[in-house]
Amino acid sequence: MKDESVPHISQRYWRTNLLIVGALLSVWFIVSFGLSILCVDELNTIRLGGFRLGFWMAQQGSMYVFVILIFVYVWLMNRLDREYGLEEQEEVRSERGVQ
Repeated sequence: MKDESVPHISQRYWRTNLLIVGALLSVWFIVSFGLSILCVDELNTIRLGGFRLGFWMAQQGSMYVFVILIFVYVWLMNRLDREYGLEEQEEVRSERGVQ
């Protein structure tokens, strides 16, 4: 097995982290700018709960997507941390008072 140096591993970890952040920011941009501003007229032809979909996306939908993206980021980063052996140990959590 090839011995990988710590700087190389940390560079791969950081690159993967930046890819995750870039992908999630792209989704957020598409939803908040694309759907809420650029495509609002087309979306307003559809109704959701009595409101036009373009209006709903601008007022509520983009915020829901943002909150969902936060949870997706946490899940992906926890998975990445486990992959690189950087997850917090249980005793560290208990010392910090985290359940």
